[in-house]
Amino acid sequence: MIERARIKLSPWQQAAVAVGSAVGALLDPRRADLIAALGETTGKPAFERVLERMRRSPEGRAVLLERPRVISANVGHAWDLPENTFGAAYARFLGSRNFSPDDRPPVRFMDTDELAYVAMRAREVHDFWHTLFGLPTNLTGESALKVIEFEQMHLPMCLLSVVGGTSRFNAKQRKLFFQHYFPWAVKAGFQCTDLMCVYYEQHFHEDLEDARRKWGIIPAPTAPK
Repeated sequence: MIERARIKLSPWQQAAVAVGSAVGALLDPRRADLIAALGETTGKPAFERVLERMRRSPEGRAVLLERPRVISANVGHAWDLPENTFGAAYARFLGSRNFSPDDRPPVRFMDTDELAYVAMRAREVHDFWHTLFGLPTNLTGESALKVIEFEQMHLPMCLLSVVGGTSRFNAKQRKLFFQHYFPWAVKAGFQCTDLMCVYYEQHFHEDLEDARRKWGIIPAPTAPK
């Protein structure tokens, strides 16, 4: 169950939170709390569609039934898995950046517990996707992953994040992104399986490259020098 203080918003309040979060996130893309609030207040229809797809998928239904959380207590065993596995790659990703899976902001603006879980799940599998697609956590990598997330979930927040991120690029970064990463991200997000319907924790023991092939993952291309 998602532990959260559910906040009921009127349509005007929801619009105000969305606008305020959008402006704040554009000014400071590092504000995960504002990006989260923006995703929740603008993404309910998208999350409802994701929920319906998960209900139609056997693996997605298992996720909804068991509601696994991507927190240290549940994924710590990934550090003990063989080097070639998806779980070990995920552990290396977190360790190399000193990230903790416990740092995600809570869900506050979803109407039901089931939608709240879907929103939380989307937030918590973000680093799994970084690992699978081989994307860095710099502004270019995050912007590319937001393109994939939009292809997968159609969240307005993802497009706004791409706009906010790319607006901070210098000319060289902008050229690299739109010529190199953006076309790849559009193709990668469209070609792969429905990533919200994957029970990632049950695949930690699998070979990373095998998992990528099974889910139709195209790893990020190497940036030209």
